[in-house]
Formats: sequence, structure tokens, C-alpha cells
Amino acid sequence: MSRQSALQSSAPVEDNSFNGYEMLMEACAPLDPITVAVVHPCDDISLTSAIDAAREGLITPVLVGPQAKIKAVAEAEGLDLTPYRIVDVEHSHAAAARAVELVRLGEAEALMKGSLHTDELLAEVVNKATGLRTDRRISHCFIMDVPTYPKPLIVTDGAVNIAPDLKAKADICQNAIELAQVLRIEQPKVAILSAVETVNPDIPSTIDAAALCKMADRGQIVGGVLDGPLALDNAISMEAARTKKIVSPVAGQADILLVPDLEAGNILAKQLTFLARAEAAGIVLGARVPIILTSRADTLRVRLASCAVAVLLVHARRRRLVAAAD
Repeated sequence: MSRQSALQSSAPVEDNSFNGYEMLMEACAPLDPITVAVVHPCDDISLTSAIDAAREGLITPVLVGPQAKIKAVAEAEGLDLTPYRIVDVEHSHAAAARAVELVRLGEAEALMKGSLHTDELLAEVVNKATGLRTDRRISHCFIMDVPTYPKPLIVTDGAVNIAPDLKAKADICQNAIELAQVLRIEQPKVAILSAVETVNPDIPSTIDAAALCKMADRGQIVGGVLDGPLALDNAISMEAARTKKIVSPVAGQADILLVPDLEAGNILAKQLTFLARAEAAGIVLGARVPIILTSRADTLRVRLASCAVAVLLVHARRRRLVAAAD
């Protein structure tokens, strides 16, 4: 099976040659760059990441932060900022507020976190009066390229929602399904994770899993195939699922792993990254625009992959708006 068909299909394949970074870059190649407000790019990693993404033709960055600090970093790194717009504000909090305002004014189509804390940026995003809220709960997805898994694997939510309730999990699930569809997985398989495969009243995540599956049956969650509770081994290993006699359209071939809480998701994603050599792009969904969220520990490939995911999301949104207008 070709890499292209591996990305388009949610069926398991034998050849684990999937290269998520390559596929993302290929998918973005024919697309115009998107305008991204880069929030407080006042260190070497955040500024060079934005410029590298611009050089790759993924984004047109608008650098929002203290101009003197941004220019000092650029000089230290040998970066030419002449082609790029700088919006001068006095500190990181003002940068977050101004970047959100740029989106509201239609001057940016996505946000990119720079050298400020995630909470500081998201506080402005969810501000009821001036933010970018929608009816949907915002959530984070790791889009993971795991060397031992034959297709993209989305882990959610390991960065934003600490202990989501059932309503929040429904939104987290829907956000991830819609992301998977943008990644050309037409009907993603969602494994709702817990420690066991059976409903146990003493383990709340198993109750939530069962409820989410019934919500999908009733059309409250759409676009995906859900099953849970499933333990991690049953979700990603056909052999483990067969051993435990689990008959399921999801078991062993999940596209999305919906975790019980932030701790589980964060640990899982970092285990895959540092022990299984996975690469994990990061994106926040559920706001009016995608938010590119990366870590200082991320490689350049991962940072570019995160930008590429945002490009695909923005172009999908543009197509929806055109279709709605027609």
C-alpha cells in the first residue's frame, strides 16, 4: 500500500512505512500559505520556528510582541525580519490579547504560541468578551507518527483539559474526528481509553466511555466509529484484541485515542515520543481558528508538521465557508 493510501484509509496495513511528516508536506505543497499571528516570539526557538515555516511556504507570520526583543533575537540568530510584519506590544500578555484581536479583525487565520505560557495565551482565546470562543470546548490533539504504527495516531486531550467531564469529552471527541477527516481519514476509528475493557462502576472513565458510544449511536457525536472502554493494548494491537476476544470495528486499528484525562494523555504522548521515537505535531481545536502549540523540546520537523496541520485546517475552513456561501 502506498503512503498516500495509508493516509487516506483508516484500515490497518502490514507495511509500517508511513511517514507523517512527508505526507503533511505533500498535502500542503499546492496550498497557499496562511497568515499566522505568532504570539510573543521572543526566544530563539519560537522565532526561528516561525521563520522556518515561512521559508517552507506554510505560513505568512505576523510577529506579535515587544519589537526590540524580537529584533534582538533575530540579530543573534542571523534572521532577516524585513519580509515580515511586526506588531509591537509591551509584554507577553499584551501579545496574546493583540494576536487574538488580529484574528477577530480578519488579519490572521491561526495563532502560534511563542515564548509565553500556554495558559496565558488560552486565557485570551477563551475570554467571553474578546476571545475566540465557539460553542465547542477547546481541546488539544497530538498528531503522532509512531514508527511501529502504520498510520497517523491522534491522542487527545493531553494538554488543555485537565479532568474533562462527559460533556467536555464529547467535544474533545468531535474535535478529533473533524481533525482526522481533514487528514483524509473519512470515518476515523475512536478508541475511548481506560484501564480495562469492561464497564466498571468503580472506574469512572469506563462509564464515560460507554456513554460516549451511546451518544454516537444517537447522533450526538458524528463522523466517527466509537468503541470503549478499551485498554491501550486492545486499541492498537489486533493480536491483543483477539487474545481478549474483543470483537470491535475499532479494536486494534484506532485512528484516535481519547484518553481519560490530561495526565494520561500527556504521559502517553511523551512515552511514544521519547521511548518509541514518535513525532508528535500539536494543535488546539475548538476555537474560531487553529492554535499551533509546540514544546521547546520539539524538533524542527515537529514544529513544521504542526504548522502544516494548521494549514490543512484553515484551507478546509475556507472551503466550508465558500460552500456555505453558495
